[in-house]
Amino acid sequence: MIVNKRIGLLVLMRESMGALVLLAAWDFAVVVLYQLFHQEWMEIPGLPLSLIGSAIALFMNVRNNSAYARWWEGRTLWGAVTNNSRSFGRQVVTILGGRKDLVRAMAAYPHALRQALGEIDASEDIARLLPPEMAQRIHGWVNQPNGILLELGRGVTEESTRLGIDGALHGQIDRILSDLANAQGGLERIRKTPLPIQYSAVPRVLANVFCIVLPISAVQTLGWLTPLGSSLVGVLFVVLDKMGGDLQEPFRASPHALPMATMARGIETDLLQSIGDAPLPPIPVKNGIQL
Repeated sequence: MIVNKRIGLLVLMRESMGALVLLAAWDFAVVVLYQLFHQEWMEIPGLPLSLIGSAIALFMNVRNNSAYARWWEGRTLWGAVTNNSRSFGRQVVTILGGRKDLVRAMAAYPHALRQALGEIDASEDIARLLPPEMAQRIHGWVNQPNGILLELGRGVTEESTRLGIDGALHGQIDRILSDLANAQGGLERIRKTPLPIQYSAVPRVLANVFCIVLPISAVQTLGWLTPLGSSLVGVLFVVLDKMGGDLQEPFRASPHALPMATMARGIETDLLQSIGDAPLPPIPVKNGIQL
């Protein structure tokens, strides 16, 4: 996730530069055809295209709102993972006598979750935190985060039985694991259910067609200034489309994705400190981007 506004603008400009160059080249070709070769078929009224552009802009705004809703829901669910992980660690320390293996397994859970969501390699963090016996039991699981929750549930039940803990307290800890499972399910729903094709692909096609037709309509009014005006308007549509494309996949490895590694390291730090273990330092911001 981009956290430095200045660098964020530079990233957006760099990502849009290719589209700007292509649009400027096409606009220049249109101007040459119209001004030097007097192509009469280019005399298209501007009003219809203006109405079409307004409709496309409204459509893209609806798509971008839906994409941001997915991004923000992902961040909200990660907040639930953070809060419930801290609560679990506190309950283990204050009720179950501070079993380090359970706390360390919970510290490994967000790393396993971000690996499953983003299809990235977090195996080193998981191996560093997850107790070997638990790692062996869930080896080969397709859904390793769910396997860790199962092992945590088993460990809580075993310790509650050994200590003779009241069923109500046991149920209170188990509800935390259920809340984590619910948050994980919401994150998996976002990951496995992309925006419908009408939202993800159609706006891009419409924006590209509009950018191609725009200079043909504008050249009658702008003349040799068409590459300037038409390219700027075209880049605006390209940027709007790119904003939606970046936000609709909050777990994809990109500068615009959620900082899952940073959030997982924060959870790990809170849990390890609760049992007296030394945590690793926070993940630094690199080039204005929080990983």
